[in-house]
Amino acid sequence: METRLKEKLKTLPAAPGVYFHKNNLGEIIYVGKAAVLKNRVRQYFQNSPKDPKTTALVKEIYDTDWIVVDTEMDALFLESEMIKRYMPKWNILLRDDKTVSYVRINMNNEVPYVTFTRTPADDKATYIGPFYGKTAVEKALRALRRIFPYYDKPYTGKKTLNTDLGLTPGIEIDKCEPKDYKRNLKKLMRYLEGDRDRLLKELEKTMQEAAANEEYELAAEAKYQIEGIKELRKKIVFSDKEFMDISNDQALKQLQQLLSLENPPRRIEGYDISHQSGTDTVASMVVFINGASARDKYRKFKIRTSKSDDLKSMAEVITRRMKHDEWEMPDLIVLDGGASQVKAVAELTNGIPVIGRNKSGDHTRNADAKLVYLEGGDIIEKPLSTESHIAKLIARIDEEAHRFAITYHSLLKRKNLFK
Repeated sequence: METRLKEKLKTLPAAPGVYFHKNNLGEIIYVGKAAVLKNRVRQYFQNSPKDPKTTALVKEIYDTDWIVVDTEMDALFLESEMIKRYMPKWNILLRDDKTVSYVRINMNNEVPYVTFTRTPADDKATYIGPFYGKTAVEKALRALRRIFPYYDKPYTGKKTLNTDLGLTPGIEIDKCEPKDYKRNLKKLMRYLEGDRDRLLKELEKTMQEAAANEEYELAAEAKYQIEGIKELRKKIVFSDKEFMDISNDQALKQLQQLLSLENPPRRIEGYDISHQSGTDTVASMVVFINGASARDKYRKFKIRTSKSDDLKSMAEVITRRMKHDEWEMPDLIVLDGGASQVKAVAELTNGIPVIGRNKSGDHTRNADAKLVYLEGGDIIEKPLSTESHIAKLIARIDEEAHRFAITYHSLLKRKNLFK
């Protein structure tokens, strides 16, 4: 270990937090959480026995940064966000899939329920995660359940012990209507996804307006939730120091500079077409926010016009997407394709910038690829190093769009076999 890093590690605090191991290029190669940063991070550099993968990771560590948070639980949620955002290679290589979990909630159910799963499916449910350490997340949800009661099993209409304990919304005893339950469940989801400060402000506004309108039950509910969230912060505190300023994200910052954007692209949408000899042609739309996938915002399209012309199919799906004003508009669109696709689509996006990833059919993140975009009306094709920040982000988006399209195409193909 270099003297520079050795001296830096002496400043590690005896506090909970998230740490970032980096290689000599400054890339984040591993993200971890710790109850005590000082103890956990130093363990990597001690001469104690390690498994081969951890030994290989340590050889790549050139620098380490960290963020101090208020509690170990806080570190859990922040670690999840950072892994989802940066996709560090060693988190994937060292990961034991049995330890990874997502919170699953399907708001399309008449009475939704909250469960855990290891593998998100391409259904209409919302998946929050991934979380590395299911036990800690379960503890967090148990505490949150007292503020935002929910069902943890399919609704049967029968009263249970959880009903008596106030851990369900009480639909089964006419205490609550399904629409009110869903409204409160959305608050729980926002809390888990990190939208805490804005949620508190909205609850305070609801309380004040309800009181002014003499809607005292609604005002009391909002007050209870406000007090509950503030009390929770003593146990599960999502720190203000969350490292979520997207101007610090190298890929987004470089895209801003490359495309001369006013701000880093917050919402990026990726598109791909899938078919087999012109049959069951579908398109996928995947969404990345702040560099991390947002599965609940993904959309699927059946192509209605050309069945075997990818260029016309892409133009159709972009045209249909742009009509959906109820969906937040993207800051950037990423296509599977080259110059012809970029030119065709750029005419349909009302000024939203478009880039293509041209890699001759290879959807893997290690493919040799060119970034294709318009500059002053001219097509620019820029070769990308597979190690560059932009290449890694665009490859993740392209892979996900391809996977989502293939999954939908395969589903339609199976359905048509049984017609």
